[in-house]
Amino acid sequence: MAKHKIKVTVNGTAHEAEVDSRLLLVHLIRENLRMTGTHIGCDTTHCGACTLLLDGKPVKSCTVLAVQADGREVMTVEGLEKDGKLDPVQDGFWQEHGLQCGFCTPGMLMTSYALLKSRKNPSEGEIRQAISGNLCRCTGYVNIVKAVEHAAAKLR
Repeated sequence: MAKHKIKVTVNGTAHEAEVDSRLLLVHLIRENLRMTGTHIGCDTTHCGACTLLLDGKPVKSCTVLAVQADGREVMTVEGLEKDGKLDPVQDGFWQEHGLQCGFCTPGMLMTSYALLKSRKNPSEGEIRQAISGNLCRCTGYVNIVKAVEHAAAKLR
């Protein structure tokens, strides 16, 4: 299998790696870079647990090749907290109990973060639309929506 040298910036830090052609971005992040906040749930883009930001846009990293991230910016859930302070999205999930088991939470956080970067005051419907690619098997989404609304209010 062919190997490729790639350079990728993850959470503001530049990384170089030699990867197989078929290595998925989620495996580069979890196994090579040892950032395990991004979860693997389905490997088929159905659950959204592996969602991270690629050049600021949410993508399901279980179906993006690591070579596709060459020269690009990746942000994982580990990149949300700054200087020991939770991002407003993380704080919203904490304050509004937007999680139960926590498995979907990293993907939900990243999707919500991206939404709030583009929409400062999203409606409930817009929030639900944005997170529709992220499955939660525990919460029923009510508190997740409240968490995003909380974060939006804090950011305004």
